[in-house]
Amino acid sequence: MFGIKKFLFRDATPGHLPDDVQAGLAAWRASPAPALDEAHFHTRYLVVDIATGGPDPETDRLLGIAASAVHHSAIAPDDALYVDFSDLAAEEGGAVERRLLAFLRYAAKAPLVAYHVPYVGGFLMHACKERLGVDFRPQWIDLAWLLPAMFGDKGSTVQPLDHWLEAFGLDAGSGRRNAMENTLLLARLLQMLLARTNNKEIDSAARLIAESRASSFLRRVS
Repeated sequence: MFGIKKFLFRDATPGHLPDDVQAGLAAWRASPAPALDEAHFHTRYLVVDIATGGPDPETDRLLGIAASAVHHSAIAPDDALYVDFSDLAAEEGGAVERRLLAFLRYAAKAPLVAYHVPYVGGFLMHACKERLGVDFRPQWIDLAWLLPAMFGDKGSTVQPLDHWLEAFGLDAGSGRRNAMENTLLLARLLQMLLARTNNKEIDSAARLIAESRASSFLRRVS
């Protein structure tokens, strides 16, 4: 079986990374973050989902990262990425690091959107820290908490994703979906959410991020 401990806990200090990965990380760190105070129409949101070998980022393997962009309030079919780790059955001289770096460069510090951020973000943070030495803490928007906050008439508490797909009449197909299929469905939900925020004076990414944090906090303590 694949050596999970070796995969997760390899020394990721800069001196142990390939030169091209070090150079790519330096360029990514130096790149400016996008402005978050502009209207949603001008913001590139990146919807993210993951494939894993289990629920625990400390012990279970990250198998893939799927990402799909929503920009100008539209889903951009040519602006999507899937990073596959499932074919890496052993240490392959920087292959994992290069693929993680490809995701970071593609994300370009955009606000990230997920369903249940602690799960998705936990795996990404762990992988980036252990493999690249990066403390990955992007600006997150959690649809699991925002959807009931914005669409209380369709569900006032945190629900399984399928509840919202059915509530909005989205065709999720039959059987288990993969991570990329999930991102496209989540992108549709994000579009509907952005349309609703226009009536609630949540008119920028910064305000949407703040609303996501507030919704999560208030509902967790209530």
